[in-house]
Amino acid sequence: MQNDIWSEEFGNAADEPILLIMGSMSQGILWPDEFVGRLTAGGRRVIRYDHRDTGRSRTVDFEREPYTWEDIKDDVLRVMDAHGLESAHLVCHSAGGLLGQLIAVERPERVRTLTVIGSSPLGEREGMVLMRALMGEPQPEGSLPEPTPEFVDFYRALITAPPPAGRRERIESMIAEQRLLHGTALPFDEDAARRLQERVYDRARDLDAVANHRLAAAARPDFEPAGVLHRVKAPTLVVEGTHEPCKPGHGAIIAERIPGARLLMIEGMGHTLPPEVHEELARAVLAHTSAADG
Repeated sequence: MQNDIWSEEFGNAADEPILLIMGSMSQGILWPDEFVGRLTAGGRRVIRYDHRDTGRSRTVDFEREPYTWEDIKDDVLRVMDAHGLESAHLVCHSAGGLLGQLIAVERPERVRTLTVIGSSPLGEREGMVLMRALMGEPQPEGSLPEPTPEFVDFYRALITAPPPAGRRERIESMIAEQRLLHGTALPFDEDAARRLQERVYDRARDLDAVANHRLAAAARPDFEPAGVLHRVKAPTLVVEGTHEPCKPGHGAIIAERIPGARLLMIEGMGHTLPPEVHEELARAVLAHTSAADG
């Protein structure tokens, strides 16, 4: 897949490199252009990419060409190789944070710093927490905090609803999901959401191929080793929104388990990256990646 992963870079090639790793089933353009621009203006070389089976990257028939999340993790290293990077600052969102955490454990020489946004701690099987919540089953003692009731209700209804028919219905469904993930504290710009989701829809080779990420997770359920976060050596910044609907409280657990990690709570942020948080988030990432300069 090395030559079939779409990526793009911004900024000066001589600047400190930041690789942006988006979450499961998500295109790289969900890293907002405005946020990327703030990073490049701060003297960073920024790279974002589409995971396999998303956006402009290659899509496959999973039955004929199966893969696991281990392969998706290795794609991160292939993107770095393609851009001539022996190491980079990894800035990761949601399930991308699991990829970043594991790379920091397994390949510490390739990680200058680690920033994990809206993610869960490696090894805790966060997907099982969501599944039990959707099924209305009690969580075992010591489980991660559950998603919000609104989050659970939305996806419970989504599972039982018929699939959207055609471009218009699909985009409306994508906007509804973005609204949920946005949270309730900050105004939701529906026009901006529509422009984004139209872009996501129109640039995808096969929008349905993102479901292969779920199959990849099922193919390698032991992808997330437990009890290894103490091995992360990279300076780590953990970011969570105060209105996180999907993984509330998970950031504090990551920060507690990674030696020396710092937790930043961003007021009003949910599970998306709206314009209102770009300045604070970019400032934090620039400061964090500056700490390792030289």
